Amino acid sequence: MSLLLLANPTSGGGKGAKLKDKVIAQLTLLGKEFIDISGTSYESALVNLRESKKRHQGGVVIVIGGDGMVHLAIQELASSNFAMLLIPAGTGNDFARSAGLTIDKPLDALELGLREPAQRVDLGRVNDRFFAEILSTGFDSLVNERANRIHWQSKRKYDFAMLLELPFFKPLEYQIELDSRKFVTEAMLIAVANGASYGGGMKVCPDASLTDGFFDVMILEPVSKFEFLRVFPKVFKGTHITHPRVRIERARSVNISAPAVAYADGERIGPLPIKAEIAPNSLLTWIAS
Repeated sequence: MSLLLLANPTSGGGKGAKLKDKVIAQLTLLGKEFIDISGTSYESALVNLRESKKRHQGGVVIVIGGDGMVHLAIQELASSNFAMLLIPAGTGNDFARSAGLTIDKPLDALELGLREPAQRVDLGRVNDRFFAEILSTGFDSLVNERANRIHWQSKRKYDFAMLLELPFFKPLEYQIELDSRKFVTEAMLIAVANGASYGGGMKVCPDASLTDGFFDVMILEPVSKFEFLRVFPKVFKGTHITHPRVRIERARSVNISAPAVAYADGERIGPLPIKAEIAPNSLLTWIAS
């Protein structure tokens, strides 16, 4: 079985590089042979993973990084004989949270992977691209657009971008199809969730599961900006879902149309319309019990 190491050294403001050294030291101590395919950039890492997949019949890819590296890796590892062993080293680490991994003790995931068998989890698929956690459109996509133009790294970058974007934001009318149900609604934000959180622990769909074969779909209907700021902090505990303007649906297939853009796992998908489908049992990975 091949053991491949795929790291983003710039994850978490340099945390990825430090963790890579520790992982290498631990693997060497245990006498584990591995191949480092990290590359020097996001693009080269993707090429290296793609080429390595062709040369090996299966194995484990140790991914050191955050949600961006997870998003990169699953494009190649979905529906394959390779398992993803995630060592959380990013700023947000939301897929790691949904998988129950210990964020402040990331090397625990390595121990878990060496001790326990991998399990199959669901992924989402949108416009022929896989996503691990959340696909979203509306206010948070505009915040993502703005946050991506902010070059300093911080867990609070998203919050800062939100405060800059909110004064100019207006709800949109969306045409939505959930499985066979069609409806039109105004909304500030729509989140199609395979996992529970995004943005570094915002539990936008707190009951979403990686293994249930469904998306949880959160629709935030229009509220005043004052009310939005009042309710927003509740998203970190997931208690916002009791608000009367928050609607939670479940579906295996989601179609959304509006003059808006969509993001998935923090990566830009592009303009709507979009079609998302659950891809059950698509990824071999490790979940902490």
